[in-house]
Amino acid sequence: MLIKQYVLECLSHASYLLIDESSGLAVVVDPERDVSEYIADATQAGATIKHVLLTHFHGDFVTSHLAFRERFDAEIHFGARGQAAYASTPVHDGDTLELGSVTLRFIETPGHTPESICAIAYDAGQPHAVFTGQTLMNGDIGRPDPVAYGDGDRAALAAELYASLRGALAELPDGTLVYSSHSVGSLCGPHTLGDTVTTMGVQRTFNHGLQPMPQEAFVAMVTTDQPPAPGYWGWDAQLARRNRPFLPREVALTRVMPNDFAPLAKDNAQVLDGRDAVDFAGAHIAGSVYVGADGTLAVLAGAALNLDRPAYVMVYPGGEATIVENLASAGVTNIAGFVSSGMGFLEPWLEIVARTQRVAALNLVDQRLHGNLPAVIDIREEGAWAAGHIDGAINMPLGSFAKRVDALPDDRALVLVCEAGFRTPVAASILERAGRRGFAELIGGMRGWLAYDLPTVAAD
Repeated sequence: MLIKQYVLECLSHASYLLIDESSGLAVVVDPERDVSEYIADATQAGATIKHVLLTHFHGDFVTSHLAFRERFDAEIHFGARGQAAYASTPVHDGDTLELGSVTLRFIETPGHTPESICAIAYDAGQPHAVFTGQTLMNGDIGRPDPVAYGDGDRAALAAELYASLRGALAELPDGTLVYSSHSVGSLCGPHTLGDTVTTMGVQRTFNHGLQPMPQEAFVAMVTTDQPPAPGYWGWDAQLARRNRPFLPREVALTRVMPNDFAPLAKDNAQVLDGRDAVDFAGAHIAGSVYVGADGTLAVLAGAALNLDRPAYVMVYPGGEATIVENLASAGVTNIAGFVSSGMGFLEPWLEIVARTQRVAALNLVDQRLHGNLPAVIDIREEGAWAAGHIDGAINMPLGSFAKRVDALPDDRALVLVCEAGFRTPVAASILERAGRRGFAELIGGMRGWLAYDLPTVAAD
């Protein structure tokens, strides 16, 4: 048995290639959108990818299962409670897939989603590894997630997750390797640890979801204080069910010349800005959504976009491919074109140029001391806010920020705060699109605040 892991850090996603070296058959588990590495590694090992396993219909990234069907006539497997518009093999509890000397045994583990499954890999009749999707992660368990799959009862899903974690998974030997579909940073499991491979023995000892407790306590634990689900999750989950043409990694990009782009911007075209945060604050097209120079915030852009409408990307020269690929991985594929130019070309159209105010930590202190009390809006996740925040700061995590703009104070200025200053431009662009004025970003975020040993408070 040969298992190779692939980690896509911008999405906190892990996927796998499992090869039975005796038969030359391979299985891809929860594949990311770019199929090239799986194919190259399988080819090098002399194997053929004949099966694709989806541990569930992922809401936080786009899977490439249909590409393997098109290229290799691969069979697609997912839980029997799932439904899709393409030919597939739904699996039930106890079903097996014989590859040669390696056998995969499926167990239904509803709870993160209704159709969630895990797959135990047996070598010479002994359990060697288990692919757990988002049912069980290193240090965490997958949040019950009805949001991405339509209306549902979160508490009922949590009760199913309680039973799933105490069923066949609990019977696996301590030495069984655990391979989940997420790494540290995932909103599905905010307590996920850094190691991308663990064992059942370690998880029995340290994972809070596997500790002895009554079902009522478990349900309360996993349905309370979870970070909000970004708006695009429902889009991606439904995309995984559709029988759609698979888009290759090499996205066809159309360059739009600056003079041609200005009229589009004036006509309220959707614009994603992939430049540096400081450049974005200095000047950007009014209403554009910030995604960051390296595209790492691309997944959050989906929450601020109408995914059915085309969008344009503003980038530095040569930066379009990386950002567009990262957007596509998150399901944002309706990109009409890109502009790679400085903002100087918009001088004749200054009415569509906006700037974001930025405030330094000591300036904010001065404002507060002299009675000018802006509302500090902390867009970090609740756990980070609770551990330490600026006194009086209101916690509004970025994942749900766009849905809560109307709840923001409108009787005073706003100051947006994140951990290090890289995410506040996303919140700023959301405010701008909503027509809000009178807001600023805290330079350097909480790190900038703490660099001056300024005080923080913890939640009660």
